[in-house]
Amino acid sequence: MKLPRSAAGWTVAIFGLLALVVGAVGLVWPEVLLRLLGFEVLESRAPGDYTGTFLTASSMASFNMGVYYLLASATEWRAFYRFTVVFRLVTFTVFSIVVLADAAPGRFFGVAAWEALGALATAVGLWWDRRSALPVAAVSSSAGPASTADAVR
Repeated sequence: MKLPRSAAGWTVAIFGLLALVVGAVGLVWPEVLLRLLGFEVLESRAPGDYTGTFLTASSMASFNMGVYYLLASATEWRAFYRFTVVFRLVTFTVFSIVVLADAAPGRFFGVAAWEALGALATAVGLWWDRRSALPVAAVSSSAGPASTADAVR
């Protein structure tokens, strides 16, 4: 697996790795994940309570999403980075509303905050990468490459 080559790539890779780990924890130790999120862990569940099934599905989705993010960071898929900024902010909004509506415990707001911070970190990384690349692109496009090394970049 290639390491990211940009600031934005690193933010996506870190989130991907964490999503993969959280997904794996939810699949192997669902009680741990429930406790981390602030949900009550019951000794037994009533018939028709599909909390375990839903947790398995969510954990598998998190695991898969982690793989997607790691793949995107390894290939520097910048369009994906921009897409994640928007939809992680949407996720922040939805999760915050769920907490404010008392449909989830207050500790679940940590998940919303994590999404917002991740979106902002990736947005800053994209800005930083664009800012850092601008002088090279401006020099190359206006005067052509100054040397063979510049032409390779």
